[in-house]
Formats: sequence, structure tokens, C-alpha cells
Amino acid sequence: MARADIMSRAKRWVNAKVPYSMSRYWVDGYRQDCSGYVSMAWHLPGNEWTGSLAQFGTRIERKDLQPGDILLFHNVSNPAKGSHVTIFGGWADGARTKYVAYEQARPNTRRQTTPLAYWSNSDQYVAYRYKALKGVGAADGTVGEIGGIGFPGVGVFAPGAGNAYVTRLARLLAEQGFAGNGTAGPGARWGEAHRRATQAFQYAQGWRGAEADGVPGPDTWRLLVNGTGRKAAPGADAPNGPGREAGSVTGAPAPAAGPSSTGPEQAPSSAARAPAASASTAAGSASAGARQAAASPAPPPVTGAASGGRAAAAPVRHGSAVRSGPAGPRRPPSATAASRRPGAATAAPAGSRKPAPGAAASAPGFPGHGHFRPGGSGRHLDTLRRQLVKRGFGRHYSTRPGPRWGDADRRSVEAFQRAQGWHGAAADGYPGPETWRRLFS
Repeated sequence: MARADIMSRAKRWVNAKVPYSMSRYWVDGYRQDCSGYVSMAWHLPGNEWTGSLAQFGTRIERKDLQPGDILLFHNVSNPAKGSHVTIFGGWADGARTKYVAYEQARPNTRRQTTPLAYWSNSDQYVAYRYKALKGVGAADGTVGEIGGIGFPGVGVFAPGAGNAYVTRLARLLAEQGFAGNGTAGPGARWGEAHRRATQAFQYAQGWRGAEADGVPGPDTWRLLVNGTGRKAAPGADAPNGPGREAGSVTGAPAPAAGPSSTGPEQAPSSAARAPAASASTAAGSASAGARQAAASPAPPPVTGAASGGRAAAAPVRHGSAVRSGPAGPRRPPSATAASRRPGAATAAPAGSRKPAPGAAASAPGFPGHGHFRPGGSGRHLDTLRRQLVKRGFGRHYSTRPGPRWGDADRRSVEAFQRAQGWHGAAADGYPGPETWRRLFS
């Protein structure tokens, strides 16, 4: 996380005017109170409270506060009396006696000038800086550079704009596999090709709606500059560029042979929604890591056919760590990468491939990331759990899970993702469109 990321996330709730509540959860899965707000802004794995937030930060002096840091007061003797936390947004006066506070308070999220450290119990507040912070800002409290190249603002990416940032963006997109029609970059001036390339990159990260509008923001810029975003699928067609139809960046998976080694989370082209099969038919959940029966060898599929997700494998022990070994049938040698061709069919002929054990007859459409975040609950979470158990990835459900998304869910999804050969951000334990497609294919 960089400072720009924290502040960008904090502003989302301010713009949405999220109502204050200590028992309700927003669409992103975070609790709608002050500590849930900081948990969201710092992108923590769960909903913390004022008594636990300090463990994620490093104590600093108030004079060293910079955007993205927090001011925390936890009343140990009576947590319900006065405990509160705010996000520091920058100094509001030269004397540094006031600051811009981002906070979750009644009636809704707000941003306002506040006396240091707060209106009440001011001397009890302690300043903290997120331990995992990257891109440390300047001493004056302004947001620093990200990966050595600070986000210049959306204004430099206006239609027709030609500058060093546009050129840099084109090169970064090309390095990630999102160049227009195989060229080194879509051009020196910002145009539709740039927007499509940027949108394709945003879709590959699993973003949708306003977060995938094709205009780079702090999050898009950070992932590109640091090279930590999900790249285009190997062998994929050029996702954008002059001459392609406007619908070519809808987030549909690019044609690829077999499971991708990087596991990009891309949206399915079209998936019919169908009820998940009953959990009573679960196979392989009785023993941790029991291998499912591999699908019967199929005739060589149409070039570019997408194969189903790999089933759970017998764990391979390396010291004390347990890791999933490779599992599932490999693509026949005849279907080599050299035989891939852009635009090839993305489905095998009827009857040429049997569904993986436990796979649904028709995969339900991916319901969105918000259902699988801290605090998430509902039928989509139940559907995910049932399918994980059926595919042999239910060993983390040793006890009946609660109604909300928890660590057992994240670890189960991560085990499935690693079984696909994915690592790093592609195996973070949170399902995206591609994880969902393979799980149900």
C-alpha cells in the first residue's frame, strides 16, 4: 500500500457518504464504524477495532504525521467510552494545530478540518503509520512518489494530451502485455487506443464499473509502475488498439491453451447462471488433500479451448510447510503454444471434454468481489463453499464456518488457486472471475 492508495480508498467512503453503523457492513465487506473505515483504507484482511489497530502500525510523533497515517484513541478501561480513530489527510494550517480528518462518524463518513488530535480526549490520541506502507511521502505531508514516479493526476491523460506521462503509460502497458495490436504502444497522444489498453489492464485486475473506466488513477498507476499488476494472459490477442471494436475490452478471457501460470482474474465471456449442486455430493473432503479422480483424457480440443480448474492434489511436504502439488490432466502435446491463434474458439466441441469432478453442469456467473471480502455473507458465499468442498478443497472447514467470510474461506480459495499453478497476487485467497470460472468448470 502506498499513501496515494490509502487516501484514494478513504475518499471512496466520503464520496459514497457511507452511513455509520457498528453492526452493518458496506458493499466492500468492511464494518461501517471508525475502525472498520481504517481497516478498509489500510486494506487490512479483516475488520479490526480500536483495540487491535495499533498492531498494524508503527507509533510516530504527531509532528511527523503524513497523509494515510492515523490518530488512534483506545480507552482501555472502557472501550465504549470515547474510543475513536481518524485518518490524517494533511495539515490545515501552517502552525500545524489543525488537520484534515477523514473519519467514520454519525451520520456518515466525512472529511473536515479538525483540531489536533480531536475535539475531545485530544491528549489521549496516538499517531501510527501503517507498517506495510510503500512510497513514503515528503516531510511536508504531501503524498510522495509511487515507485519513483509519482501519479501525475488524471488531467495529464485528457483526450489529445501528449506528454511524458502518456508516453510512460503506453510503455508500461506494453510491458504488461496490453499494447495495441502488438505495437510497442498506442501512440504519443492520449486517445481511444490508450483508454482501451488501460481499461483492459483494469479488467485484468478484476475491477469493474467506475474502477475500470479506462482512465488511470492512483491504483492503476501504482500497479503499472511497480509491475505488480496482473499481466495479460499468455498467448492472448491484443486487448485493444486502433481498429478493434469497442466491445473488445469487456473483460472476457483471452484465448489461451490450458491453465495460465499467472492466473489473471478476468471475467468470463458469458456464463449461464445455474443453482450450485448440493453439498451432499461432496467428494474428497473427508481427508485433507485427497486427490480427486482426473477427468478422462479427451481428444485434442479446438485450439484455445479453456480447460477446467485443477482438482485438489495430495499435499507435498517440504519441511513443515504443506503445498499442493500439480494435479489434473495436462493438455495433450499436440495442443502446443505454437498452435495458438488469436480469435480461436474458446470452447471445445460438444462431448469432447468431460467436466471436472464436482463441476457444475453450467457454471453460475461470477457475482462480484464484494461478496467475498471481510464481513461478506449470503448465498454466493454458500455456493462457493459447497463447490470448494466438492472439488476437494474443504480441509480448512474442519468446523462448520460461520455465516460471514472468514480465514477458512480465504485459505480454501488460496489452496485452489495454488493448485492452478498460480502464485503471488494471483493466489491471494480471494476469488475473481477466472478463479470462479475454473472452480465451476
